[in-house]
Amino acid sequence: MFNIMQIKQATYIISSPEFEKCPQPDKAEYAFIGRSNVGKSSLINMLCNNEKLAKTSGSPGKTQLINHFEIISTIGNESKPSSLKWYLVDLPGYGFAKVSQNSRRRWEQMIENYLRKRENLTMVFVLIDSRHSPQKIDLEFLENLKKWDVPMCLIFTKSDKENQRTVSKNVKDFLNAMRETWQFLPQHFISSAVKKSGREKILTYIEEVNQQLLDKG
Repeated sequence: MFNIMQIKQATYIISSPEFEKCPQPDKAEYAFIGRSNVGKSSLINMLCNNEKLAKTSGSPGKTQLINHFEIISTIGNESKPSSLKWYLVDLPGYGFAKVSQNSRRRWEQMIENYLRKRENLTMVFVLIDSRHSPQKIDLEFLENLKKWDVPMCLIFTKSDKENQRTVSKNVKDFLNAMRETWQFLPQHFISSAVKKSGREKILTYIEEVNQQLLDKG
């Protein structure tokens, strides 16, 4: 039986303008992406228990590069813990950021190249704002990931900003919208960076995936 993963250290490494300039692909890599203003930086900081790790901003589109953080965590049971290093990646958001068409196209190409070509990309966590009904832009982005055969999970964010009935309905409606074109739905989590809800389940999931990679050798 495994305990919840403990993140011992989270260190900013580099911000890259294109995937070719990312660090060596020698560790498991978990990327986080979502529509602008979905609460991505707050979620990353909550997971790593470090409020200053990823830069948060009230202005959508703050993240413009591929940001790598090296995570050192312990994995395993109490009698036999082992330390593990992996990458957490903060990707630029998509959607309504106030940028030029040229900048937007450049971001989109950078993100697509990273998602399709980054060989050590283990999982992409796509963040969905739980306050809203299903958004076309989110569904279309997920369709692209499916088409590109990118492994993914969903995290419904900001669950503290609405009553639970509304959050549950929005999550259910979103999953039902996916069922129209998906045979199997990806794993999903409901979170709040403010209340730190969902943290344990998300970290446990990453721990399980890391353990599977270790078992494969």
